[in-house]
Amino acid sequence: MFGYKKLYINGELRDAADGGRQDVICPANDEVVGQIAWGGEADAQMALESAQAGYEMWSQLTPKARREWMFKLRDALLEKEDVIREAVLYEAGKTWDDTGGDFFTVTNALTYYGDEILRQQDVFLPDEDNAFEHHIVRVPIGVVAAYLAWNYPLLNLGFKLGPALAAGCSLIIRPSVETPLSAYLLGEVCAEIGFPAGVVTVICGPHDSVGGTIVRSPITAGVTLIGSTPTGVNLIRESATSIKRYSMELGGNAPVLIFDDADLDKAVDTVAALKFGNTGQICVAPNRIFVHQSILDEFADRIVERAKAHKIGFGRNSGATMGPLINNKARKLIDGLVQDAIEDGAELLYGGKIPDGLESKGAYYMPTVIKNITPDMRIFKEEIFGPVVSLVPFDDDDRVIHQANDTDAGLASYIFTQDVNRMNRMTRELQFGEVQVNGFKYNIDLPHIGIKQSGIGCDCSHWALEDYQAMKRITLAL
Repeated sequence: MFGYKKLYINGELRDAADGGRQDVICPANDEVVGQIAWGGEADAQMALESAQAGYEMWSQLTPKARREWMFKLRDALLEKEDVIREAVLYEAGKTWDDTGGDFFTVTNALTYYGDEILRQQDVFLPDEDNAFEHHIVRVPIGVVAAYLAWNYPLLNLGFKLGPALAAGCSLIIRPSVETPLSAYLLGEVCAEIGFPAGVVTVICGPHDSVGGTIVRSPITAGVTLIGSTPTGVNLIRESATSIKRYSMELGGNAPVLIFDDADLDKAVDTVAALKFGNTGQICVAPNRIFVHQSILDEFADRIVERAKAHKIGFGRNSGATMGPLINNKARKLIDGLVQDAIEDGAELLYGGKIPDGLESKGAYYMPTVIKNITPDMRIFKEEIFGPVVSLVPFDDDDRVIHQANDTDAGLASYIFTQDVNRMNRMTRELQFGEVQVNGFKYNIDLPHIGIKQSGIGCDCSHWALEDYQAMKRITLAL
């Protein structure tokens, strides 16, 4: 369907040096939908050398000149919207509406950071003796390697591409092997418009020969990742051949605290949107939904109705509102968490199986609701990267704070209450990089932050630029 896509290195589309190729499988029907050049160590070395040369050129451009190139890339991508969204549709098994969120994040990121870099200003420091003038400038760190997750192939790319280019860095993009087509198409667009050579690279291949070669190289000045915490730990360990900068958004285990005075409409809307959107494969999706005992049954009934309303399927014109999981391995893992919870005493209210009629092909799983989850269950402790709503009853504020914080993860959290004092306490005591109250919003201009084992640095907002820049102090004697 999408044919064969080449590596994008040094401003050119290339076959892998050893001629390697890799099939791309659609998780909705298990069919091959494209093929990519599958790089090796020689390709990775070429990528590093060209990225270094690209950085040396790109970093010398003015922010305005970089912005012009970023906008040129954005406009060229917009002209290819349909084919790029189709690639996301087939490589990730998304619904058509979900592909829009992916695609427009890239174009919005190029716009936002192209503008934001022009607003960045030097900082001037006072001198106690009035004998010197001091100011702080920001300089790009160099070549950055970006390792991307499969759940949002282009959204994740946009989070890295926008600030890296604006800051003056070159970027080596290593997309997920599950969803590389859309990134390779971005490489094609860069080639078509003559984007400066070496500034953007797109390469995929075995980790040992490609990802490992890139992360271990002293040429690589920064490593940025969207992925699991174990992957982040391994990349940091493997990259410790030289001092590098890190920006990582890692695993989550998001709690939602729904109190007895909550606006249930808003609470149901939030949980349903984040647990069933993108088939629940969202790093900030609620993982442990703590519901006050007095409203547990009502909330459960309403979220089950939302689950039942979804049409499961695939295709641009299918009307599907939920697609498959990324692969059968993911489905097996999620079903294992659900079945373990049921065996340990949880009550299955809906789902918990492959949808009828979709057993033979694809990685489909029904939207699922289970209640009476307890902290000793695997499903409480491990991230559920799928469409499973796990309800944990509670009746004590002190205990629910302790249970919500009882995780190494620290990405997103959510609170639903009308009590201002409770809001203040919960936002202060919850140990997560994001605490959202009575609703949720994510956008390119809002910082996306993980603490504890959920990350380093920041995606989105002007703060993301700092992950790709170093401080330099300039002092002038008067």
